[in-house]
Amino acid sequence: MTDAPLLAKLRDLIQANGPMSVAEYMTHCLSDPAHGYYATRDPFGVAGDFITAPEISQMFGEIVGAWLIDVWQRLGAPDPVNLVELGPGRGTLMSDILRVARLAPDFEQAVSIHLVETSPVLRGRQQDVLKAAGAEAHWHDAFNQVPPGPALVIANEFFDALPIRQFVRLDIWRERAVGLDTRSRLAFGVGPGVLDDGPEAPQGSILEICPAAAAIMTEIATRVAHENGAALIIDYGHAQSGPGETLQALCGQSFSDPLDRPGESDLTAHVDFAALARAALDAGAAPHGPMPQGEFLNALGLVERAERLSAGAASEERDAIRAAVNRLSAAEEMGTLFKVLAVTPRGIVPPPFM
Repeated sequence: MTDAPLLAKLRDLIQANGPMSVAEYMTHCLSDPAHGYYATRDPFGVAGDFITAPEISQMFGEIVGAWLIDVWQRLGAPDPVNLVELGPGRGTLMSDILRVARLAPDFEQAVSIHLVETSPVLRGRQQDVLKAAGAEAHWHDAFNQVPPGPALVIANEFFDALPIRQFVRLDIWRERAVGLDTRSRLAFGVGPGVLDDGPEAPQGSILEICPAAAAIMTEIATRVAHENGAALIIDYGHAQSGPGETLQALCGQSFSDPLDRPGESDLTAHVDFAALARAALDAGAAPHGPMPQGEFLNALGLVERAERLSAGAASEERDAIRAAVNRLSAAEEMGTLFKVLAVTPRGIVPPPFM
């Protein structure tokens, strides 16, 4: 088997500069312009490496759309309002949201659509989908490029792909790094970085932090607190901060070694929802949750929506709808591991966090 194209570049960088942090390694693997995972492919769907909730069923996007309309009204129905999605995938979620928006003409007229996407391949997919939906949208490389003003922000499986730093508990918390072994293969080791304020933990424990996630949440929450708006974060992760290694690689819908064939596998880590909530609170906004995805969807009518879609449907279609409900909400599927965090101005409590 030939080496992954990115591997030679990483070897050269490590030989020239020494071992790189896990965060730097993830950035190269996911975002390298020539060989990065997201820069070179569409990873979504049955033929890709993973399937996200919007691709499982239209019900997911419809519920998110209804939530956005309800919260927009609770915020005083700001007009205009930026409707922003971070990491929009194929554009499926936004398309489903806009279909629901047509049932609320005032909301539909008020929104200006903004998609934060760096992948040229995925931008092309999103443009095709939204054009078919009759929607005009604006693309940005980062959230801070979205025009000022009230904003409704959706981030579904966005934060899990942000680069993390890992620290291993030895005599102190020392930063984990990616270097080369004696056969010039990628290998984990320890770099020069240290963490001064890490928690107590047994020797050999791994601690993950995501400065990029905290920075982006601070930007979002600051906008929400000072310019009006709300954010909905949906991802897999843990409700409390603490040691534990969650870095993983996914290729062909199967787990693989994160150091194997860099640039050809999706690298992710579980989202620290407690850290996101702290960042939102420190920025002056009000975090709500996290709540398990299954609880969130069921409270907002997932089962009832499924029953309406099933009415008059053929037997195979009813089975598919039932399977989608199970995958989205069952504890052994996405219902518990995936969580939902909402962010609003202080004094606003969105459903179903009441």
